[in-house]
Amino acid sequence: MKKHHLHLISDSTGGTLNSVVKACLAQFEGVEAEQHFWPLVRTQKQMLSVLEGIRKHPGLAFYTLVDDSLAKALEKHCQVLDVPAISILSPVIELMSRHFKMTSLAEPGLQHKLNEEYFARMDAVDYALHHDDGQKGERELSKADVILVGVSRTSKTPTCIYLANRGVKAANVPYVPGIPFPEKVLELTKPLFVALTASPERLIDIRRNRLQQLGEIRTTDYLDQERVQEEVKEARRFYSKMGWPVIDVTRRSIEETAAEIMGLLDAHRSRAKEQRA
Repeated sequence: MKKHHLHLISDSTGGTLNSVVKACLAQFEGVEAEQHFWPLVRTQKQMLSVLEGIRKHPGLAFYTLVDDSLAKALEKHCQVLDVPAISILSPVIELMSRHFKMTSLAEPGLQHKLNEEYFARMDAVDYALHHDDGQKGERELSKADVILVGVSRTSKTPTCIYLANRGVKAANVPYVPGIPFPEKVLELTKPLFVALTASPERLIDIRRNRLQQLGEIRTTDYLDQERVQEEVKEARRFYSKMGWPVIDVTRRSIEETAAEIMGLLDAHRSRAKEQRA
């Protein structure tokens, strides 16, 4: 199989570029691609290293460079090598510039400035880490934007962390079969409650792998098919009673689950705003 070289050149961290290329690459099954990552390219001297790398391993060049001189140097070099190069941001910036009737600042890394949004995101991450499995009690949980509820191994914690990186304060409270759900938590009105569920088969697989990682090889109700089925049914009945939205994470990635929660949160905030008006 032929190996394809992909060069990702960015004047910032390259997160946006990496996400776009990764999403597009996923559509081409079986392609062997070696990615060459060039972040924080902000000077002509740094660009020389990039150009030498492309010369050694010719391949598609994707870039996010707001400095026009750097972008032109890259494109000129790629033309000489007969290597396709494309800017990921330019079409969007140009469209916005025409619509807003403004010229862009052309300053790299603006989305990573240590501004109010950045510190809110860090605060959300800290909150998620300290409010896992209902820690700190209902008083602290009242500060959450979202409270995720689910039986063991329904991806509550990683989803909270992902949401936190989007600036959402997310906590989670486990649903434990046979044990009453905390009444004080149910009285909270500010947070959006979202229930996560999964197929019994999926839960058993994840739980078995988790126990193996912990070195625990034993027979337990935690893995019993009938018990897990009843656990899921009991939890679903409770979610239905509470009127909470339910997301089945059996075949969903954390990113997909978080995206749906973000949509639910937007609707939740809009309703709250209308009620206050």
